[in-house]
Amino acid sequence: MDKIKGILRERLAVLVAFFINGTVVATWASRIPTVQLRLGLSDAELGLVLLGLPVGLLTALVLVSRWIAKFGSQKVLLAMAILSSATLPVLAIAPSPVWLFLVLILNGCGVSAMDVAMNEQAVLVERLAGKPMMSSFHAGYSIGGFAGALLSAGLIAIPFFTPFRHFLASSILYVLLVFAIYRSLIVTDKQDVAQGPVFQIPARALWILGAIALASALGEGASTDWSAVYLSQVLRSNPSVAALGFAAFSLTMTAGRIIGDWLTEKLKPSGVIRLGGLLSAMGFILVLSAPSPAFGIAGFSLVGFGLANTIPVLFSVAGNHPDFSPGAAIAGVATIGYVGFLIGPPLIGTIAEISSLRVAYGFIALATATMFFSSRSLLDQ
Repeated sequence: MDKIKGILRERLAVLVAFFINGTVVATWASRIPTVQLRLGLSDAELGLVLLGLPVGLLTALVLVSRWIAKFGSQKVLLAMAILSSATLPVLAIAPSPVWLFLVLILNGCGVSAMDVAMNEQAVLVERLAGKPMMSSFHAGYSIGGFAGALLSAGLIAIPFFTPFRHFLASSILYVLLVFAIYRSLIVTDKQDVAQGPVFQIPARALWILGAIALASALGEGASTDWSAVYLSQVLRSNPSVAALGFAAFSLTMTAGRIIGDWLTEKLKPSGVIRLGGLLSAMGFILVLSAPSPAFGIAGFSLVGFGLANTIPVLFSVAGNHPDFSPGAAIAGVATIGYVGFLIGPPLIGTIAEISSLRVAYGFIALATATMFFSSRSLLDQ
């Protein structure tokens, strides 16, 4: 009975960690249009500035395995949660695009390193429980994204909550939450942590999986970084309504992950990817052809459901590849996938500057549609 209670406590702590990580990302995403307006950035300039987040994300992937090996995932999770939360208020008052870019690098480092550490904790909880729990943890991240976007939409509607006050209050809340769960996380030492590299050049046999991950990352990045901008600029919604695009995306992604294990059992991995590619492409087509914000929000909700299980399924397939160790295979697929987060923001911004955001979203629709046609090769072996 004590063991069961301990696992429940540790599982809840890790779920809260995933929740915090999702809320941090959503909090920043909700205010991107306001920050763009304050700094007078064009779409192309915004795309370049937003590149700071994936730069920080990839930088942390190179370093975090060493940090975990030295300090343990429990301490790394705490430190990186504090870093990602504490940089939020600074993002709101960054005096120039250069400063915003640099702070986004720090924020991305915190979000990414926390992500690795909390997934390490999730694996440890799974081992203690003796059953798979990863989908529920990732659903916790999506719930956090939805809650953060919904809370942000409410605070944006209150004049008192300027971006700085909004981010400061959120930051304090997130830090208090992570301190509350810290003692319930599993303590690890150097012997408990894998020493292999997290970021590496993938083997050629994994490229098709990586290509699908890249397409999914482009779609997710377009929804995370650009949904509020699209709803504000193209569909002329007010800032509060614009924040609901990411909220809808996060809500349906959460729903998709809750039923993800059942869906994979019924359709097999290739079926899940094909369905996801079809739904996400249809969602982006609805967004780019939307006559009003309501249709745009509906499109983002369809994208969220379509992309919900892509990365979990790809990691599962890669981890069971007969020719590679699980860690090396998953790291290889993740490496290509994260390139999508790296190139997505400036690519969308550049296309929008040359043509329009609608055309940029048309390109993303084509990218996610490729998932439908490229899913058969390796997924069901």
